[in-house]
Amino acid sequence: MASDKKRRAAALISGGLDSMLAAKVVLDQGVAVEGVNFFTGFCVEGHTHAIRKKARVKEKRNNALWVAEQLGIKLHIVDVIEQYKDVVLNPKHGYGAHLNPCLDCKIFMVNKALAADVIEGGGFDFVITGEVIGQRPKSQRADTMPVIARESGANDRLLRPLTALNLPPTLPEREGWVDRSQLFGFHGRDRKPQMALAQSFGFTDYAQPAGGCCFLTDEQYAGKLADLWRARAKRDYDFDDIMLLKVGRHIRPAPHYKLIVGREEGENNFLAGYRRQFVHLRTVSHAGPLTLIDGTPNRDDVLLAARIAARYSQGRMAELVQVDVHRPNGSGEALCVPPLPPTELDPSWHVGG
Repeated sequence: MASDKKRRAAALISGGLDSMLAAKVVLDQGVAVEGVNFFTGFCVEGHTHAIRKKARVKEKRNNALWVAEQLGIKLHIVDVIEQYKDVVLNPKHGYGAHLNPCLDCKIFMVNKALAADVIEGGGFDFVITGEVIGQRPKSQRADTMPVIARESGANDRLLRPLTALNLPPTLPEREGWVDRSQLFGFHGRDRKPQMALAQSFGFTDYAQPAGGCCFLTDEQYAGKLADLWRARAKRDYDFDDIMLLKVGRHIRPAPHYKLIVGREEGENNFLAGYRRQFVHLRTVSHAGPLTLIDGTPNRDDVLLAARIAARYSQGRMAELVQVDVHRPNGSGEALCVPPLPPTELDPSWHVGG
């Protein structure tokens, strides 16, 4: 017999379609649902559109907040950047195709969603996720579903409404907090069932199905992070590191330094915020990129960096380009250099492809 007490559920809200639908399915059964979104620093959400000027024709929004608004639920956004480091650096279950610790990530987030010390008020009776068996090769498989439930500590308090009929009944189903007959048995990578369900709910605007929400699943980004670890001879990072890996061309002519070259005005403006931390270069005689030098460049390295910056400026065909060099200590100089010819720009210098 179902209890008269109104149950509370924490729904992991990424901002994608699946988490939106999972929360809606349970919300419609009278459960008090609150959304939880964890900020790891690697989230794709909003960063690229906010930085790149050319992407500003697209509507900028935080999709997790937008989903919560559409559902009419409270959303807790929790900063876990420091706590999440161990998940990235030491994943018990290893990485996916790149540096994505998806299985450990899901375990971490489900565990945190149930932790009363993380969410003000705490006391959630169960956790909702938008997982679907067969949808993700690393973390959403029939054999990994029990692992997430067990190692997160949620056990049978973890409900996956979109794929529940493929799994044993959970505590919320057995206790009558939710009606199992109103849950679903979605399976595999085909998103048509979710899109049809969205239409039945009247949802016509939602984040693109199957879109990645974490930079660690991106091959180029993972390559840049691995390069950072090799260059520093240690596996670690801070927030500035992971933000800078999202922006610009990363070019490493030698192991002891690399260039971060802005690709357009929005990226140049973003990189300008780091001028006091790095040696940086500006092309003066011709419009061009802001370039940061990360590492310990010597005099010859700075000259090469200036030629590369000139190569990406509008003076790439000029005989000479003036490049101003600025150092964090306030010193600087003006260089007139010939742009580096494309034949001398070694393809292996490009980090992350």
